[in-house]
This record gives sequence, structure tokens and C-alpha cells, in this order.
Amino acid sequence: MNFRAARALSANRLSAAFVHRSAVTTRPLAVLSHTLRVPPTTVAFPTSVRSFSSSATPLSMASSSSTSGDDILASFSQPQHGQNVALAMESLATADAVCFDVDSTVIAEEGIDVLAEFLGQGQAVAALTKQAMEGSQKFQDALKDRLELMKPSKQAILSCLDQMPLKLSPGVAELIQALTDNGVHVYFVSGGFRIMIEPVAEQVGVPVDRIYANTILFDEHGTYTGFDPTEHTSADMGKPAALSAIKAAHGYDTMVMVGDGATDAQAKPPANAFIGFGGIVVRPAVQQAADWFVTDFQDMTRIVHTYHHNNNSKLN
Repeated sequence: MNFRAARALSANRLSAAFVHRSAVTTRPLAVLSHTLRVPPTTVAFPTSVRSFSSSATPLSMASSSSTSGDDILASFSQPQHGQNVALAMESLATADAVCFDVDSTVIAEEGIDVLAEFLGQGQAVAALTKQAMEGSQKFQDALKDRLELMKPSKQAILSCLDQMPLKLSPGVAELIQALTDNGVHVYFVSGGFRIMIEPVAEQVGVPVDRIYANTILFDEHGTYTGFDPTEHTSADMGKPAALSAIKAAHGYDTMVMVGDGATDAQAKPPANAFIGFGGIVVRPAVQQAADWFVTDFQDMTRIVHTYHHNNNSKLN
């Protein structure tokens, strides 16, 4: 055999070996889904609604650019509840901004009720808060009535936060971190008070300039004098106004609102989807209005980790 023939034979054998090795190494691999587990929250549902905590089957590692909401929904083994669950899931997977209510969503309590309890006005203020969250009273009226009952000084609020720090809802820090890691801009849009929300935002890494909330006014001695009526969230329909302002300022394509109250449901539109949260309290009006109703954050976190891709490279 001459030199050229030997070299050709060697090359053919090497090519055959490479093809054989490729056929072996490209067999499908099992994909393991590592999911975040948070303590379950017990809530009372109407008989027509079933619990679905930890309901998702392991999700495939498909790209969010090629995965529809129907595909994401199909990966769940248990029924999901809402007016348009597939829309909510796809919106979450493609969102460039997610806006959270704070009270009974980001935190496991109503901040104004904590303050009222600290000031000895707990029961009266809690009743007004309930009316506001269920939509039976205009928000601006409930806000004014509650503040007039308490007349909180700046020092009283700071003392309350020091002695009764607000507690995060289970799993919310992990969800916010997942969103941030994937380039999603997180906002707090709340009818609560900026002075109480800023420490919460700092705890989970949300910038202060992404807080839309009410500003309590004080005089030079720190005495309560009222609230700023120009804040978007000081009036009814304030949350859709806030989201409209956010969208106009930043040009977001897909926005999602997450919250427990009727005022949160009002934020769609301009939000593309509303995800109702019932992990702290279940409000029937919110259950009925939500595109997707959840009682914990773990399935949302899983969707973000698995399906989201960074849509905000052009916006940062």
C-alpha cells in the first residue's frame, strides 16, 4: 500500500470513529428541574377552587422565545386557576417589567394595620383597610380616613418599624432575585406608605426610584400634616395610572401586575396580565379577576428560571 492510500484509509477510519462517538454522546439526557421550595401557606378556598401548591411537573429547558403560554401551562400536572392562565404564564416568561403590590403580597401583612396596631387604632383601621382592598370604598377616601384616625408622626412610624419590622412573604425574595437575574425590572406599586416600603425594597434589592407609593407629609417637627395627593396611588385607579407612567417612561413591551387586592386587578390594562396572590389572604373579587391565581410564589419562580430570557438589554 503506498503512502497516499494509507493516509486515506487512516482518515476514513478516524471519520467513522468520530461518527460513532457522536452517535453515542448525543443520546437524550434526562433534565432535572431544581425547584425552590417555600413553606406552604394554608388558605381557605371556595369548594370550586382546589389547592395547587407544588403542582408543576419538571419543566423542559426550552427557550422562552419558542415556548408559548399553552406549552408552559401543559407542563403543570394539576389544574391552575384564573381567567387566562396561559396568557399570564407567557407574559411572566417574556416580561420586561413586573410590578408588585406590597401589603399582603411582598410582605405578609398590611403595613398600615401594623402601624395602626402600634398606635392603638388597630381594629378601626383594619376595617377600613378591608373595605379598600375589597373595592367597597374609594381608595382615596379609605386612605384619608385611616390617616386621620392615626395622625402618625414621623418618629412614631420609625419606632414602629424598629419594634415591629415588616415580614416578607415566603418565597418573594427568591422570585424577585430570579426576575432581577433575568434582566426584568421590578417595581413596587402600592397604596401603602413610602416611608414604610423603602426598607422592604432595600431588603430585596429594589431601587428606591422604582417605588410608586404614598408620601406622608410632616412639618418641621415631624408632626403629621397629611399626604401627597399627587402620588399616583393616592386615589382610586391609581395603579393603572402608575403603570401607564412607568410604561411611558421606559418603553416596556410586556408588564405584569402581581397583587392581592381589587386595586391591583385594576392595573390590567396597561399591564398585559394580572396575577392574583392569595398566599396571605384570599379575596373572592381578586380570584375572579385574576388571569392566574396563585397561593405561593414557587411556580412563578420556576417559570422565570426556566423560560425567561433577558428582554431588557435594549432598555438598560
